[in-house]
Amino acid sequence: MFTISEDHKKSPKPRVVIIGGGFGGLTLAKALKKAPVDILMLDRHNYHTFQPLLYQVAMGSLEADSIGFPIRRIFIRQDNFSFNMADVEKINPESNTLTTNIGEICYDYLVIATGSNTNFFGNKEIEHYAMPMKNIPEALNLRSLILQNLETALVTTDMREKFALMTFVVVGGGPTGVELCGALAEMKHLILMKDYHGLSKYDMRVYLVEGKDRLLAAMSPQASAKAKAFLEKDGVIIYNSAHVQSYDGFYLTIDNGKTLKTRNVLWAAGVKGEMPEGIPADTVSKGNRIYVDEINRVKGYDNIFAIGDVAAMISAEFPNGHPGVAPAAIQQGNTLAKNIAHLVKGEATEPFKYFDKGSLATIGRNKAVADLGKFHFQGFFAWVIWSLVHILSLVGFANKGIVLLRWAINYFTKNSDNRLIVRYFNTETRMPEVQSK
Repeated sequence: MFTISEDHKKSPKPRVVIIGGGFGGLTLAKALKKAPVDILMLDRHNYHTFQPLLYQVAMGSLEADSIGFPIRRIFIRQDNFSFNMADVEKINPESNTLTTNIGEICYDYLVIATGSNTNFFGNKEIEHYAMPMKNIPEALNLRSLILQNLETALVTTDMREKFALMTFVVVGGGPTGVELCGALAEMKHLILMKDYHGLSKYDMRVYLVEGKDRLLAAMSPQASAKAKAFLEKDGVIIYNSAHVQSYDGFYLTIDNGKTLKTRNVLWAAGVKGEMPEGIPADTVSKGNRIYVDEINRVKGYDNIFAIGDVAAMISAEFPNGHPGVAPAAIQQGNTLAKNIAHLVKGEATEPFKYFDKGSLATIGRNKAVADLGKFHFQGFFAWVIWSLVHILSLVGFANKGIVLLRWAINYFTKNSDNRLIVRYFNTETRMPEVQSK
């Protein structure tokens, strides 16, 4: 254990500590490149994750490495930046320090960019048995579970168990849920009978359970209707205005009166802000987001800020805060960088103004929906737009090339080579295991 605070005392520049290497944190650090500050980024992983493509890692369409990029590599030419892999355990505002697993760290300005985590709404049983997908390890867990269950379905003589192993329930009808259902439907129609001789696509069932009365509720009615039509055409059974009540690892109960036998529940029903201890409860809103003012400053503090999914900037236009999407975090990171530079120089700050660039969601091969301002696209053209936007948004030239090549191979072969069980997922402990020889 050591203390990083001592090194800071030797520098005349104020230290900006950023907790989190997501979209908001990276953008902020880059934008502060020429500011008269020293930047220290902390994250429990030493890589940035491109979360919009996690579902493709989970479904075996992409390698995990292709959507991750080393944080240090991103800032190799930025002299005022440093990085430490650490777990931040507590914020101590009274002393301007952080308690971490690598020691005490001090700051002049603190930015909480920790993002969000899966929200199980307090149901511990569902939390234990359902599969979240907010980071690369969780995506790999999900991939292992799906493939293990198909392997077991191939050899089991218990028809009741086989039925449950081949039933997939996605909970949550937002972009992640819709994309997962589209990928599962593709597996059912294009891959299952090629790879698993003895299993029939007619035995594989995909359900989508959504609490709202339509899918993709944050998008236009046209996008919602078309997404539902695409999925239903591919055989996905959709329950709208329905909520999961319980799941014990075999029986999933829904409040519409349905009970499903399934070993595969993929949870994409909600998120909540993730943050260290130390922020007072009256500063935290519904959904575990931190109340911030118009410059993303945490209410009640002069030198603590929050951006991205963990921040709640309440206004008449956004009564629940800005959407938890990458463009909002990126824009907040850019504006906050300007404002920190202003504060260091004693200048006036400028309020954050969100510009909505639109929304995209893919439902599988050649099928997507896009809301771009007043323009709404569905089908192949929307799928091309979705693909281009995601390729260009990836960090690192190599990752862009790898993903583009992998997509091209998958598209023309109608298959993929990444359905590997590289680590066994224990369905009892719900933890990965390294298989012995």
